[in-house]
Amino acid sequence: MSARDSILGKIRASMGSPASNDDRRRTVADRLGSAPAGIIPERAKLAEAERIELFCAMAEQFGATLARVGSYGEVAGEVSGYLRDRNLPATIRIGADKRLKAAGWETEKNLELRHGPSDGSDMTGVSHATAGIAETGTVAMMSGQDNPTTINFLPEHHIVVIKAGDIKGDMESVWAMVREKQGKGEMPRALNLITGPSRSGDIEQTILLGAHGPRALHVIVVD
Repeated sequence: MSARDSILGKIRASMGSPASNDDRRRTVADRLGSAPAGIIPERAKLAEAERIELFCAMAEQFGATLARVGSYGEVAGEVSGYLRDRNLPATIRIGADKRLKAAGWETEKNLELRHGPSDGSDMTGVSHATAGIAETGTVAMMSGQDNPTTINFLPEHHIVVIKAGDIKGDMESVWAMVREKQGKGEMPRALNLITGPSRSGDIEQTILLGAHGPRALHVIVVD
């Protein structure tokens, strides 16, 4: 036994903690599972259809534009339409997300895809959200190779794809979803919560878009 093991063993004994790692893991799991839930506002306690409608309404209220498509195969066409309508270059930056790979890019012959993290030179980035929060119109973005965090903040235009079934009523449900899906050792280094485009009112209380990130956020909900 090392000195470290000896010290930790004495601490456990003084605290009456079980010696087995399995016992301690069960204790932690039981504590997480039985922890009382916080107060959830009534506006978040909705059926799925109403939850999606609230998410869309709140996202638009906070300055995002929004589109709904029936399948992932329609995402590429919606992205191309967004670029054309705003006279933007037909070039996007995306990560390695498997859901985005099924977005029908092969149908858009004039659209150039760049892969990996953004270096700040991209005009438009496309990410896939982990989840959405209906009560605030917020998208939750896990960091990692699938959806690099740099795409969330460096391009001028950020297009976020989200599966309708991943829209939750409240933030607490999103944290529970992430813990359940990822688990110990698989949690992301960061989880960004994004509500609308970047904005600031620090100078004379004048709202400035794009102060700390994209000046435009476009959300595509895949039904």
